[in-house]
Amino acid sequence: MTRSRFLAVAVSAVLVLGPALTLPVVAAGAASAAPASSSTAAESPQLPRPTGPHAVGRSTLHLVDTDRPDPWVPSAGARQLMVSMYYPARRGTGGPTAPYLTTEEARHLLELRVPDATVPPEVISGVRTWAHTDARPLHGRFPLVVLSPGFTFPRATLTGLAEDLASRGYVVALVDHTYENAGTTFPDGQTLPCAICETPPPVGGSTVAESRAEDVSFVLDRLTGRHPAWRHARVIDAQRIGMAGHSIGGNAALATMAADARVRAGVNMDGTFFAPVPAAGLDGRPFLMVGAENRPPRDTSWDEAWAHLDGWKRWLSFAGTDHGSFTDVPLLAELAGLPDTATMPYLRSQVLTRAYVAAFFDLHLKGVPQPLLDGPSPANPEVTVRLP
Repeated sequence: MTRSRFLAVAVSAVLVLGPALTLPVVAAGAASAAPASSSTAAESPQLPRPTGPHAVGRSTLHLVDTDRPDPWVPSAGARQLMVSMYYPARRGTGGPTAPYLTTEEARHLLELRVPDATVPPEVISGVRTWAHTDARPLHGRFPLVVLSPGFTFPRATLTGLAEDLASRGYVVALVDHTYENAGTTFPDGQTLPCAICETPPPVGGSTVAESRAEDVSFVLDRLTGRHPAWRHARVIDAQRIGMAGHSIGGNAALATMAADARVRAGVNMDGTFFAPVPAAGLDGRPFLMVGAENRPPRDTSWDEAWAHLDGWKRWLSFAGTDHGSFTDVPLLAELAGLPDTATMPYLRSQVLTRAYVAAFFDLHLKGVPQPLLDGPSPANPEVTVRLP
């Protein structure tokens, strides 16, 4: 078995998530740290250390949209979502570091993606993070970035990026789209499995992306409305909102921008544009496309999207990556015992993904010039930058 089974292509002619993925397990602090050699480190690998100056806090929200039935399981009633909030925190506050996944979420993920795996789910759920549970937030107001994971994957697979953005001065809302991933655990202890992973909706990926856009608009309502659902919502600057996503989550970033003008900037990390760029564009709002080097000709939707984006835009290609290199999935795949197919090492792909995504949001949500986005960088020869 290869890790393509883990990254998985959904059993559908329309929801192809992309090729394989994995990586060497390195219990890392900073990206430049040497691999840990102790058995304890090997048993409990840690995500790469966030690169920003701030400590990171995490809260978890359970949100229920009473105005919208669940699109995939109408009999379940109102659409409900789990959201992890990451934010710049005061050092020395909060509880222990936040769990990566619940054991049941990890079990569902292994059963869906690697049904013959011998690794216990606790190995996956035990990945160590850097965010501290319910730490006190820093004073100030920070831009908000929403993150949406790939199809079949839990929100946890974007934890590394979420923690890094929070350490750099962003509030991050990391959304689980219920019934679209292997399993989501709710506060009552119930873990809801995927309802559409094996038999996606017949209308295809555009339906999923547009449904996610509704999820995100609801999350924004609950975070920035008159009576916000998050007790630290005061630290959010509602005038500076961006969104990024992986795979179908990246297409959801585009679909959300098309439907919700509150989202000022978006990033698609290696996702097919099932929901296309509107004919009228995005009202000049900026969009970043970050992908593996073989997106075209494998995926012609990127050429079409590029032609219709009407604002600031960049197209970055990372040599040696595959579909999951922009997420934590390489680490999880290695823990599941799957061989590597990407030639770019996991820590390097994390360094590049974090640097370019943060640069994009620093430029467009904070107004800080970013020469990194102006063209090729001698420090990053793996990255090809396409300009308008």
